[in-house]
Amino acid sequence: MARILGVVLPDEKRIDFALTLLYGIGWSASKTILKQTGIDTGKKVKAISEDEIKKIIGIIEKSFKVEGDLREEVNENIKRLREIASYRGLRHSRGLPVRGQRTRSNARTKRGKRKTVGALKKEAWAKVEQGQPKAATPTDKPASK
Repeated sequence: MARILGVVLPDEKRIDFALTLLYGIGWSASKTILKQTGIDTGKKVKAISEDEIKKIIGIIEKSFKVEGDLREEVNENIKRLREIASYRGLRHSRGLPVRGQRTRSNARTKRGKRKTVGALKKEAWAKVEQGQPKAATPTDKPASK
């Protein structure tokens, strides 16, 4: 069981995939790290020695911003956008897509579950009308004397 920067890597996974479990390291960064350390990408995590883990940690700390530091930087950037009231900051604060995506038919991930508005069945509409007294409409004629 290897532990890199506070993240436990699963023993049965290949090392190139296991490194992508770290926040801020994707496939290309994982391949770059393994190439610099000289570790085979097909090796399982349980087959990696302590020296190789130390090499990986050294390269990650030297070359990449990962986990807590990266999350903190991203949150600071979003906070700055909100404070200067930029368009992107407003979109972040309203919980809407930031990068120009349409919202009329999509954006369910950001906006949440659909809320149907304005569609009532006949029975529900009848109950609503019964509860309220009928108001005079402009087309109604006033009572004649």
